[in-house]
Amino acid sequence: MKKTLIASLLAFGALGSAQAADIVDTAVAAGSFKTLVAAVQAAGLVDTLKGPGPFTVFAPTDEAFAKIPKAQLDALLKDKAALTKVLTYHVVPGKVMAADVKAGMVKTVQGSSITVATMGGVKVDAANVVKTDIATDNGVIHVIDSVIMPK
Repeated sequence: MKKTLIASLLAFGALGSAQAADIVDTAVAAGSFKTLVAAVQAAGLVDTLKGPGPFTVFAPTDEAFAKIPKAQLDALLKDKAALTKVLTYHVVPGKVMAADVKAGMVKTVQGSSITVATMGGVKVDAANVVKTDIATDNGVIHVIDSVIMPK
């Protein structure tokens, strides 16, 4: 009886820990991506980023969005097509962990390529990767310090 109870508790614990949050829920829970989450909602990309993926997201923090002049950011948040282009430029298909990052051009979901540099830390275009490998159940988030814009 005691063995069955322990086995049941272990199985229950494994089930609970196996359920990670998706990219959107993870960003919401972090608390430092309020602007990004609002932008994802405004662009209608919530269902996509909650989908099966896998996705690698280079996620700008609220401080990164604060570097954009307010009028320009407000205009971007109101232009769904432009906002979608910018947001999908931050997403790469597949789950790319930090250990697997290689320098070079990487195609984004938006269709353009970002430039990844690995000398002196990892950079994505002009943004520095400041935190890596935030695992989600449908991909991974790498935190960047600037919003990157498609060319």
